[in-house]
Amino acid sequence: MANKTIMLVCSAGMSTSLLVTKMQKAAEAKQLDAKIFAVAAAEADQALSENDVDVLLLGPQVRFMEGQFKEKLTPAGIPCAVIDMADYGMMNGEKVLAKAEQLMANN
Repeated sequence: MANKTIMLVCSAGMSTSLLVTKMQKAAEAKQLDAKIFAVAAAEADQALSENDVDVLLLGPQVRFMEGQFKEKLTPAGIPCAVIDMADYGMMNGEKVLAKAEQLMANN
């Protein structure tokens, strides 16, 4: 998988930035060429318009937004899912990266 873009959305973009760092380390360990970044929910639409996103993952704290993101992204063929609360809480970059890869592979 080369040059994939994974976007994470959370309420403020703070806690998710630590998860991004862990996901980047996991991607490097797998020799995966991936751009992984996090934005606050308020900036998500702008980030989507400025980036060619392959998958969007929502932090558990913004899971209520899943429906509206799927409405926007499904027609464009971009998978969207909520990050598992345990994986988010443990900041398990490997598992969250694996979920993103699985979503892209199934798309």
